[in-house]
Amino acid sequence: MSSQATPTLRLMGIGASPGVAVGHAFILDRKRIRTPKLRLAEAEVEPERMRMKTAVDLSDRQLAELKEQITRTEGSDHALILEAHRLMLHDPMLVDAVNQLIVEDRINAEWAVRRVARKIKHLFDNIPDEYFRERRSDVDYVADRIIRNLMGQVVDEEVEVPAEAIVVAHDLPPADAALMARSGRVAGFVTDLGGQTSHTAIVARARETPAVVGAGRASEQISPGDLVAMDGTRGIILVNPTEEQLESFREEQRRHQEAEQLALATKDLAAVSTDGFRIRLNGNMEFLEEIPSLLAHGAEGIGLYRTEFMFLDRKTAPTEEEHYRAYRQVLEAMGGRPVTIRTLDLGGDKVPGKTKHEKEPNPAMGLRAIRYCLSNRELFRTQLRALLRASVHGNLRLMFPLICGVSELREARSELEACRTELGRAGVPVGKRFPVGIMVETPSAAMIADRLAQEADFFSVGTNDLIQYSLAIDRQNREVAYLYRPLHLSVLRMLESIVGAAKAANIPVSMCGEMAGDPLYTLVLLALGFDELSMTSGQIPAVKRFIRRVRRSDAAELLRDAMELTTAEEIERFVRTEMDRRFVDAPESEVSAEDAPLATPPSGRTTG
Repeated sequence: MSSQATPTLRLMGIGASPGVAVGHAFILDRKRIRTPKLRLAEAEVEPERMRMKTAVDLSDRQLAELKEQITRTEGSDHALILEAHRLMLHDPMLVDAVNQLIVEDRINAEWAVRRVARKIKHLFDNIPDEYFRERRSDVDYVADRIIRNLMGQVVDEEVEVPAEAIVVAHDLPPADAALMARSGRVAGFVTDLGGQTSHTAIVARARETPAVVGAGRASEQISPGDLVAMDGTRGIILVNPTEEQLESFREEQRRHQEAEQLALATKDLAAVSTDGFRIRLNGNMEFLEEIPSLLAHGAEGIGLYRTEFMFLDRKTAPTEEEHYRAYRQVLEAMGGRPVTIRTLDLGGDKVPGKTKHEKEPNPAMGLRAIRYCLSNRELFRTQLRALLRASVHGNLRLMFPLICGVSELREARSELEACRTELGRAGVPVGKRFPVGIMVETPSAAMIADRLAQEADFFSVGTNDLIQYSLAIDRQNREVAYLYRPLHLSVLRMLESIVGAAKAANIPVSMCGEMAGDPLYTLVLLALGFDELSMTSGQIPAVKRFIRRVRRSDAAELLRDAMELTTAEEIERFVRTEMDRRFVDAPESEVSAEDAPLATPPSGRTTG
């Protein structure tokens, strides 16, 4: 029952793993370690360094044991996160700096670890890339482990979570998240820190556990035992909700569970409108472990496989063999379904071994993604050779990120062909030619989409960046995040132009940004004529269900009327109202997948 005597507290965070959960708060307070600060005598310096070494060695053994445990029960992908922590544990940036402080400043190891961790985290704060910025929590996790071992504290204490608990934490170590989610007793996760690419978010999505991250001071504002209702899609948290609010959440939870059941029952049905327009629904992924969930929710392929994780927390860039093994595993696991792999989408400051690059004043618009790859040809070729070799094992589609002009695309394709020739001369087997597409995520690419469409085999629209660059806002900046409006008229016109250029050139056009997975935008994307939408597994059922209940001609009419309006607020309000009025109770399509072939060939041209 709700605690109506207590005022309801409403918190907002980042919806990181979809689903609705209601339960009582279980506060996991593992981060608040009081770090002792001591000055050392000269004679104490060397023993302190040895104490630090002992703590690091102990931490390494603990992580190795955890990795083995998680590999046995959860598979190898979460274990890779722990391996990354082990590498960080021995990173000279951490260990050498701590020893230097012990010697030069004569301070105890705990204090030195905390100071160095703070400095490293500050470096992460200045990284524009969201994925790598989220690695701040890894620094905390490793530092805390060393400090606890220095202080003789219990480190890997087993957490007994009560049934249907909403686990609330300042931040959540990935091992804790994986082990607690596996217990089946966690209804949801809420953390103060983190983003869409934090390890908590990745683990929660893989386990299909609702999660809201980046919720500010939630762990301080929520008390143990508080009744919590949370929405992992919209990022909403209600603490001690009213009876009315609670019933609303429970109704939403029932709808979500019904959609889940429906997804399992109808996962093999096509996303086809009642008047026969067919869209392919694909999944976005990063780790191999996400594939079973994607397939269970009806993903017909992989629309975006991010490869950046391979470069994370390493001293050297991944080898061609490491790339090859990773891509082969995914292609084989998808069993002939299309797999769209994006080449490296990072800047030089994040690539292992390249940290001494001169700092760029604005890295988000600097040497990153395809620009970085074309400036570091051997690193680029290593990935391309691996992709060509892996193409033997499945239905590969290759995608270049941040293409802004035709010249970049030509250069990138030229490198691919050079690698193909090189492998051929060496007698290394490569697959048949596969489609080579581009991410359309900048206004420049959108404006010349007609020219790019002549040389790309498919388009994939990355709305997260396209909207940010178009509206000149950083959605991570709380001061201006409200300006991030996917239904801004300028965005709609740009999407219309991109799709039109693709259709004119007879190439498929897909969307893999967050906009693709939000049912609010499904009608708009259906009307625009996207051939494919790619999203996280949990979003697929709702989007499919919506598409199977509407006529595309009605959606097109709605879009025409919406684009007569002027402001994003007017358009959003209009779309919401019309969706409720026209489509909510509409019957489902009776058109089968066989009766509704894709509007364009799923693989597009094959000129790569």
